[in-house]
Amino acid sequence: MKIKLVKSLIGSKKDQIATAYSLGLKKIGDVTEQPDNAATTGKVNKIIHLVVVEKD
Repeated sequence: MKIKLVKSLIGSKKDQIATAYSLGLKKIGDVTEQPDNAATTGKVNKIIHLVVVEKD
């Protein structure tokens, strides 16, 4: 799955920022390719309001 950060991390909770960083997302526009598994899905659900997800 491709995950793209579309909203700023400023003002987000510390755990949400840490989740974004663990996915490799630091700046708006960053895109990362992650495996489609339960761990990744859980991380995405935690920051779903900040990202756009494209499943292949």
